[in-house]
Amino acid sequence: MRAKNTAALFAVAALIAPAAAQGHVSLHPNTIPAGAFATIDVRVPGEQERAHVTRVAVLFPAGFTGVAYEPVRGWSTRVIETRLAKPVTQDGETIDSEVSQIVWSWTGPLGTVEDGQFIQFPLSLAIPGDAAGRALEFRTVQSYSNGQVVHWIASSLNAEHPSPRINVTAAGGAIEDMAGGEAGPQASSGGAAQAIPAAAQTPASSTGGASNGLAIAALVLGALGLAAGLAALAASRRRTR
Repeated sequence: MRAKNTAALFAVAALIAPAAAQGHVSLHPNTIPAGAFATIDVRVPGEQERAHVTRVAVLFPAGFTGVAYEPVRGWSTRVIETRLAKPVTQDGETIDSEVSQIVWSWTGPLGTVEDGQFIQFPLSLAIPGDAAGRALEFRTVQSYSNGQVVHWIASSLNAEHPSPRINVTAAGGAIEDMAGGEAGPQASSGGAAQAIPAAAQTPASSTGGASNGLAIAALVLGALGLAAGLAALAASRRRTR
């Protein structure tokens, strides 16, 4: 009888599993003080069956004048810079450009990111000193080998594809990774949306509406499965008394 009870619980778990929330493209740590130097990971999940990630293009907000990247085996890295309208001076050096975008492209055969896997792209950067109290969005376009493209660019954390972001706190604070939603803190309201540069623009994914419907259906099935499993477990216990 104990074996039957265990089997019932596994059946319930199998029904609930598809209802779990999908992962997001996210940044870790995601809470960093203004003006601080930090190493962050751009975490990219694979979420397409029978397909792998082939390209990740990250659009940077303004103010990142120096970004270093760690090479990742199986991936090439391209840093795109934009010339500043007015050069700035940092540590006695005149800076006339800033990083506007970084693009990682899969070169194979190493570094494959398939469904249920993820990869991290480490970056070393300095947070802009005037960004305290803001959530900086790093809008991202993710491409797959089956032609699907996912745009992680929504400002709302409640959206299906929220943008990765960093919550910038007051200078001198601690570097932390916020628990909870992987997308990080809510973006500051009132900011003007940035256009995705041509290098990052790709056709929109056609799977958005279908994903919402499947997620809702999976949630309902999971709830029904849980109720059925608990009822079966209770009935089996009554029969053994």
